[in-house]
Amino acid sequence: MKKLINAPEDVLIESLRGLSLAHPELSVDFENHVITRATPKEQGKVAVVSGGGSGHEPLHGGYVGHGMLDAAVAGEVFTSPTPDRVQAATHAVDRGAGVLHIVKNYTGDVMNFEMAAELAAAEGIEVGTVIVDDDVAVQDSLYTAGRRGVGLTVLLEKLVGAAAEEGRDLASIVELATRINGQGRSMGMALTSCTVPAAGKPTFDLPEDQMEIGIGIHGEPGRHREPIAPAKEIARMLVEPILGDLDAAGGPAIVMLNGMGGSPLIELYLMYGEVAALLEKAGVQIARNLVGDYITSLDMAGCSLTVLKADDELLRLWDAPVRTPGLRWGM
Repeated sequence: MKKLINAPEDVLIESLRGLSLAHPELSVDFENHVITRATPKEQGKVAVVSGGGSGHEPLHGGYVGHGMLDAAVAGEVFTSPTPDRVQAATHAVDRGAGVLHIVKNYTGDVMNFEMAAELAAAEGIEVGTVIVDDDVAVQDSLYTAGRRGVGLTVLLEKLVGAAAEEGRDLASIVELATRINGQGRSMGMALTSCTVPAAGKPTFDLPEDQMEIGIGIHGEPGRHREPIAPAKEIARMLVEPILGDLDAAGGPAIVMLNGMGGSPLIELYLMYGEVAALLEKAGVQIARNLVGDYITSLDMAGCSLTVLKADDELLRLWDAPVRTPGLRWGM
């Protein structure tokens, strides 16, 4: 294992220290592993909280700031944060109008955020929840009941974050988040495994001439393995399952071609070109896009594709100003 670390057991806390030094506009509660805005939003606005296991950076801490999250809770690498830490984040950012929890559909995350919502309710804090389950690769996995929550999480955090900045109430934001979740789908693939620092070796064995189609963001198995193919064939393997599950033709879409952490940007742009051609041929109008590392799996080589059916409202929320370490425009 070759990694820029001191000791495996200190990776998270030392990364959080570095994050706080690099971004003074953020505040870090080191005891609870909670990242918040150094300057909270106004009273009377809904707060937005997300989180999960670390190793997916910039998700989630990199999306704390104006126009996105009010707080992110960092679990250990690929490990759900505990309920008391999620509750600490919820309490820290409540501005009197309720708090939205954005939860990726993994059993530990769902259970711990649910328990945290109950703790917050006992304090008099109203909590709404959206469970993100956009992965079309598999219906159930080692980590989930139902589909996994993956790339759509990034787009959803941006869109509902913008709605919260506008001052919408909690019920309307929950409704918006639920609608977004129903209109987005993702599919990923891997060329290599990832290596969790505490394990010190690859999570799974993937021969040099093979790739995994439908991989999860924790190294979970996908749909199947195949010999490595040209980019245009890989693009087809990502696009077809998404469009087979989502009728996105004839209207605008927000599209993200995401790197898993170990693929250079030159390859991601190449892949985006192939994906864009297939989507446009299928009648999908790409209105907005992201290309780069936005929800990763440590050092895994590979990529994922997310397609979100949009409309004028979602495009307006997408274009709204955002200022976070991971996304920044309009300010």
